[in-house]
Amino acid sequence: MIIIKSRTEIDFMRKAGKVVAQTHDKIKKSIRPGITTLELDRIAEECILKLGAIPAFKGYNGFPASICTSINHQVVHGIPSSISLEEGDIVSVDIGAILDGFVGDSAKTYPVGQVDDEAKRLIEVTKNSFYNGIKHAINGNRLSDISNAIQTTVENQGFSIVVDYVGHGIGRQMHEDPPIPNFGKPGRGPRLQEGMVLAIEPMVNQGTYEVDTLQDNWTVVTIDGKLSAHYEHTIAINYEGPPEILTIL
Repeated sequence: MIIIKSRTEIDFMRKAGKVVAQTHDKIKKSIRPGITTLELDRIAEECILKLGAIPAFKGYNGFPASICTSINHQVVHGIPSSISLEEGDIVSVDIGAILDGFVGDSAKTYPVGQVDDEAKRLIEVTKNSFYNGIKHAINGNRLSDISNAIQTTVENQGFSIVVDYVGHGIGRQMHEDPPIPNFGKPGRGPRLQEGMVLAIEPMVNQGTYEVDTLQDNWTVVTIDGKLSAHYEHTIAINYEGPPEILTIL
């Protein structure tokens, strides 16, 4: 069942989203060669708590950290560790925060120092696919109109879209209906309406779309060892016009 949010509830979600956005801003300024992802986790948790929220991921289904940090060929759900980031790496950082009972969720892929042109292009195409997707996140459209626009953007640039992991509805719970694939034909799925709040999150691979999960039962990786990027925001469908992105400053 898709839960339609009232304007008051979206106000609460906007506040949770601001916490996530501020934490991303802090993380972006902290990423550099030599820093560990465990240190990034500490910085993010301190920021979330200081802003009066709590980390949404910590303890969620047993996840041991406050953020997900996925390096290079890691797609999603990477666990922060004592491994240091190196010049030329890319790192996807997924951040969730709960404030006043509502969840904000956003992910971005960051370069570490100077990265090569193909890594830059992967990051940019992943971001662009999100923004092309939400052009279709309009009251009255179908959910798969978003999905198709994301897939088309990615595949037209020679990359592949991950099919094993998808976006989701969000609200008082991290994962609500509907699941939101980043692929598929347009004109399918539930009709979008005012008050839907969705976490749209393309995951894009440099090579094959196929992925595997490491023995930690969390970290998802590309099976060919090529790079992957992730971009996500929480959005609210409006009665008229484009959606509101809730996880930006």
